[in-house]
Amino acid sequence: MDETNALAPKVFVFDMGQVLLHFDGHEFSSLYVDGEEDAALLDAALFSSPTWSLLDAGVISEATMERVASSHLPERLWPALHECFANWDVHQRPIPGTNELVVRLHDAGYGCYLLSNAGVRWWHQKDRIPSFPVMDGWVVSAWERLMKPDPLIYKTLCDRYELKPEECLFVDDSENNVRGAESIGMQGHVFTTAARLEAELRERGANL
Repeated sequence: MDETNALAPKVFVFDMGQVLLHFDGHEFSSLYVDGEEDAALLDAALFSSPTWSLLDAGVISEATMERVASSHLPERLWPALHECFANWDVHQRPIPGTNELVVRLHDAGYGCYLLSNAGVRWWHQKDRIPSFPVMDGWVVSAWERLMKPDPLIYKTLCDRYELKPEECLFVDDSENNVRGAESIGMQGHVFTTAARLEAELRERGANL
């Protein structure tokens, strides 16, 4: 076996936001307010707030997230905040091509897993991921109280499903998260488009 085939991944691990499902806080915000300025205010207080990462880490509740966000907004925007926060995830749509690629990888016999920084609402978000039914397993930050790029969350996935890191290719739109995966021996791909991902998988020897 040559070096290329020896390094060909046997398992593919996918991030969710901006890889499998669309996530754009400014866009979501703009659906609930009138005007660019208010959309920017709402996004900054909610999706782009540093507190959002605490929600993904599972250390604060959604009620706390909304309360913190409201403290950074004028009172006139509180009704929009409440409606946006209650419903933003219904506007997530599949990323073109990626979910189809996951299904093709699964059908070709590869292991497929999900590893995401996401809050407890992920339990509903997963139903909007077309490829989720073929996933062999998942690890989500809010359940583990660990977040990418902490090496421990990648190790948790590998240990739980008895995966060898060197046989896994991790796909994420964040370079920092990819580097975290590589730090425990995984291969990595910084996601931009499904077409570019597929081209790299073929270069790595994936049978598609």
